[in-house]
Amino acid sequence: MSSIGMGNRRPQAQITHVGIYVWDMDRMVEYYTRMLGLMLTDRGPYYRGGEIAFLSRKADEHHQVVFASGRPPGEKSSINQMSFLVENLETLRAYYAAFAAEGQQGLDPINHGNAWSLYWPDPEGNRLEVYTYTPWHVQQPFANKFDLSESADVILEKTLAMIKDDPSHCPREQWVGGQRVKLAQ
Repeated sequence: MSSIGMGNRRPQAQITHVGIYVWDMDRMVEYYTRMLGLMLTDRGPYYRGGEIAFLSRKADEHHQVVFASGRPPGEKSSINQMSFLVENLETLRAYYAAFAAEGQQGLDPINHGNAWSLYWPDPEGNRLEVYTYTPWHVQQPFANKFDLSESADVILEKTLAMIKDDPSHCPREQWVGGQRVKLAQ
């Protein structure tokens, strides 16, 4: 297998969007624009048949989520999750409060020690996540339920208590520095 670029290192490539097949395009576009604040940037006939829609929350990204028609109605999703990073714990708590007030079913707050996450299913059963980083790293997988209606200070305190005795626990900045070294090799 040949490599691209210099040696065995690959040139920089970042994931920027995900595309999923849907059975109800209108419902999915409405849901993602309402619940996650995505903007419909384009929509039209799909060259592979059916219809395609592009959604984004970034002015410089034409699309972060793509919906393509063609998923048979009732077919189970093969997506483990689609994740959206939010700025901080207060923002995550605001999403939780808004979703709960709207009656969103299946809300599942999980404390990973290195991130606080809120999972739930979209109208077609695709698992969604909004998350933010904690100030720490801890080896994954790590998952405990937690209460997003508690104050940010209480959540911080409980998270540190939960992970402080784990031998992999360290400040997030320390872990990020180690990852930078590994990626540069």
